[in-house]
Amino acid sequence: MANAFNTITVDGVTYNAAAYEASQTKETKKNDDLGKDAFLQLLVTQLQNQDPLNPQDNSSYIAELAQFSSLEQMTNVVKNLEDLGKVVGNIDTSVLIGQLSSMIGMNVDWVETINEADAEGNPISHEEAMTGMVTGVTIVEGAPNIVVEKDGEKHIVDISKIGHVYEPTTEVVE
Repeated sequence: MANAFNTITVDGVTYNAAAYEASQTKETKKNDDLGKDAFLQLLVTQLQNQDPLNPQDNSSYIAELAQFSSLEQMTNVVKNLEDLGKVVGNIDTSVLIGQLSSMIGMNVDWVETINEADAEGNPISHEEAMTGMVTGVTIVEGAPNIVVEKDGEKHIVDISKIGHVYEPTTEVVE
């Protein structure tokens, strides 16, 4: 009998909690790195299996612990630097998006690569110069791009393909 204590709701669908738990495959991650636990297990094993008539000097154990502590601290520094690199990358992207937003309403010239097939079906590509008006900014696969409208058709343009940015011209018809 299902009641609120033995059910689980996932994405709006209610399941029997035990059946849902059993249906979830638990993914185990293979870890080839020696961590803190492995080091401590090695240390305890080393202590248990040493020769009682010729024990290892305590200073060597202290040296091993100090080396392990230094290694752990360096590992933490590397992880924190990686995290900081991601934050800086996100800030750079945000600043770039802000700068690209100022291009909305401007005209741009860019080069677009056209991929086609020849008469035999072999792939060929050529580059075509294009001009259009920037209507927006978007992120595609983590990289900022601009959205350009040309002849009623929208194009996603990589910023490295932009050749020229300029004010739209207004012609006065008399």
